[in-house]
Amino acid sequence: MKKILSLIAILVLFLAACSSSNETTETETSTAPEATEESGEVNLYTSRHYDVDDELYAQFTEETGIQVNVIKGEADELLERIKREGEATEADLLYTADVGRLFRAKEEGVLEAAQSDVLAEQIPEKYRDGDNQWFGLTKRARVLVYNKDTVQPEDLSTYEALTEDEWNGRILIRSSENVYNQSLLASFISIDGEEKATEWAQGLVNNFARDPEGGDRDQAKAIAAGIGDVAIMNTYYLGQMLNSEDPEEVKVAENLGVFFPNQETTGTHVNISGAGVVKGSKNKENAIKLLEFLSADAAQEVFAETNYEYPVNEGVPASELLKTWGEFKEQDIPLSELGTNNAKTIMIFNQVGWK
Repeated sequence: MKKILSLIAILVLFLAACSSSNETTETETSTAPEATEESGEVNLYTSRHYDVDDELYAQFTEETGIQVNVIKGEADELLERIKREGEATEADLLYTADVGRLFRAKEEGVLEAAQSDVLAEQIPEKYRDGDNQWFGLTKRARVLVYNKDTVQPEDLSTYEALTEDEWNGRILIRSSENVYNQSLLASFISIDGEEKATEWAQGLVNNFARDPEGGDRDQAKAIAAGIGDVAIMNTYYLGQMLNSEDPEEVKVAENLGVFFPNQETTGTHVNISGAGVVKGSKNKENAIKLLEFLSADAAQEVFAETNYEYPVNEGVPASELLKTWGEFKEQDIPLSELGTNNAKTIMIFNQVGWK
């Protein structure tokens, strides 16, 4: 009898435990995301530093349940970090400005192919890698920005014309270490060859208003200060200045005009900001979903209206501000050549004394 009572007691305890376990499971299930197959995370290494990006990541998380863990830093540092971490890296996506860095990441074996019909539809072929290892997400044109008081639009024509004597002591631009300038010169190598690209670089150095210093905004401010008359800048910097919370930046930008060079010849230089899936990504599916989200209409509109970048998605128009500057003809060269020619640009810059 005692054995039977003991067995009954054990059975009661067992059933109570099962009941408690079931209640716990039901509670946990009720608090989990509805679309559990979309939950998880994606680790993003990015050199971009815009508030709009963080807002888009938050929206992506809200829509998908996928948490975006963001690691920010300089592009070259992030690339070296991923290489150093090797197979142990937590990085899923590398997101950076300038196709030259994306090309370098691919060449150094950091990226892997990402197959997606959605990306193929949303991003034109010329703005993505032929092996699907990187994808452009926004465009930026490198244009001539001029002082409206001292320069007329009809005074301007091409990048090459800036090497003429009339522009002596009037040209402003960043240093040769800047990857935007490296890619600009790389495009000239693709179009005209090394000899003519070298002649252009030497001619521009001869016409510098000062030794290169600062970023693109600093070139605009130098125009306002009367140091020079024409700067080579990325369009989105001027858009940001015109909409800055700093009234002095707005004042500077309002006195500047935008000119798209080489419209009758080879077109204006265009570069991209883009991303690629890191080789061995542990959250590859989520990484591709984030790429698809950032290249979709809604996100592309945000990039255009808030950060004044040109959309890569052809279904999305440029912002109203960018429309006021007009449409323009782009250089027609494979973007990968900006990376292929990068080493040559550094040699040329050193040769001509572009600091």
